[in-house]
Amino acid sequence: MSTEAPGKDPYFAGKPNPLMMRTGLNAIGAHSGSSAMIGDRMDTDVLAGPEAGMHTFLVLTGLTTPADIDRYPFRPSTVVGSIADLVDLIDVG
Repeated sequence: MSTEAPGKDPYFAGKPNPLMMRTGLNAIGAHSGSSAMIGDRMDTDVLAGPEAGMHTFLVLTGLTTPADIDRYPFRPSTVVGSIADLVDLIDVG
């Protein structure tokens, strides 16, 4: 994908852009205070959460390892081994 256009800088609306997160929350009638971002990448998923004011869960079943976390200036709210570790935390009521 080219990022060049005559005299224009691109505007990225994907992760970690908070506009994408807020648009998604609005589409489902949710609020950032009662929602969470769950992901396996520090540079997109985990960054997207705080940018949109959301709690973030880093799952260690993907690209990011525990040793990678310290390389970033931001932190996930919670680190878990896998998505299965979050099942008991879900409030469906």
